[in-house]
Amino acid sequence: MEYEIKHSGKFNFVEEGEGEPLVLLHGLFGALSNFRDLIDHFRSTHKVIIPMLPLFDLNILDTTVSGLAKFVQKFIEARQYGKIHLLGNSLGGHVGLVYVLRHPEMVKTITLTGSSGLFENGMGETYPKRGDYDFIRKKTELTFYDPAVATKELVDEVFGIVNNRLKALKIITLAKSAIRHNLGDELKDIKTPACLIWGKNDTITPPMVADEFHKLLPNSELHWIDKCGHAPMMEVPGEFNTILEQFLAKHKG
Repeated sequence: MEYEIKHSGKFNFVEEGEGEPLVLLHGLFGALSNFRDLIDHFRSTHKVIIPMLPLFDLNILDTTVSGLAKFVQKFIEARQYGKIHLLGNSLGGHVGLVYVLRHPEMVKTITLTGSSGLFENGMGETYPKRGDYDFIRKKTELTFYDPAVATKELVDEVFGIVNNRLKALKIITLAKSAIRHNLGDELKDIKTPACLIWGKNDTITPPMVADEFHKLLPNSELHWIDKCGHAPMMEVPGEFNTILEQFLAKHKG
């Protein structure tokens, strides 16, 4: 199903369903397609919201994890959502954690999957190798346990980003910001219930990262998905949604 992108002021977002707000934050190469199965599943029980993060639109000084967290804050304030369930993949998880640290009173639960914030084998400075489609395809396939999940549509999307000089520069800037903005010393302050859903075969934020998040987040639970890489909600949506549904049910109302 295709979802309507709504516009309100400077914000572009998807909003589907009714119920407690479930806000989804995408990663560096995130797209609506990343969350399609998740929207389909949860729109019957929650108001599912995906703000389009302005990865390429902030000025260079604000092209940081903190700058994106500030954007999320303004979006949630503008839309007047009540206490939210927050879910982030990859960089989106990192942005979500910074938001929770600044506004704990606004967040009922946080779910992290393949989140940065402690350590990541990022695409890094070597990633935007412009013009080499085969290189981009192989790098995109590394995101998943099953390379077939990296469809031509997905590879084309990533290829389009890294072949735009300004977008490639913003990607590098955000990747560097994520590495610099390590949350190791701050996670103990997050008392919000946290659900970690991790692919056992994630090579970008490997299993040791999930173990460290679990150790440092005082109110967290950790769930593994076998034969799964960096984006479980795309690669194994059925299992991912079941774990998330059970977690959210514990913290409803």
